[in-house]
Amino acid sequence: MASPYAQQHQVLKQVLREGCGPTPRPGNTITVHCTGSLTRPEIRKFWSTLDPGQQPFAFQVGLGKVIAGWDEGCMSMRLGEIARLIIPPSKGYGSGGFPAWGIPPNAELQFEIELLDIK
Repeated sequence: MASPYAQQHQVLKQVLREGCGPTPRPGNTITVHCTGSLTRPEIRKFWSTLDPGQQPFAFQVGLGKVIAGWDEGCMSMRLGEIARLIIPPSKGYGSGGFPAWGIPPNAELQFEIELLDIK
């Protein structure tokens, strides 16, 4: 059963550690550490920049270069912040899922993201 915020197509953000720097603007390149998990039927990690051999992930925020839930959630973060984002399917991988990572169609996603740098 989908959670209420997923049904409303909202990204839920929980701040785990407050940041003290600026927030990114559309077009800034941000660098993050992140761990992505499926939320159902139980939490299962599918990717993490903290795993051996992985590196922080950099992308231009606010330009649609990542899933919409990432753009929305990361644009509201402050430098140094760690946040947990719960992303509904409509702002994640939608009806297609992302089979290469084992993400099924219409999956609700959870990401723990640390905003490391803004350029």
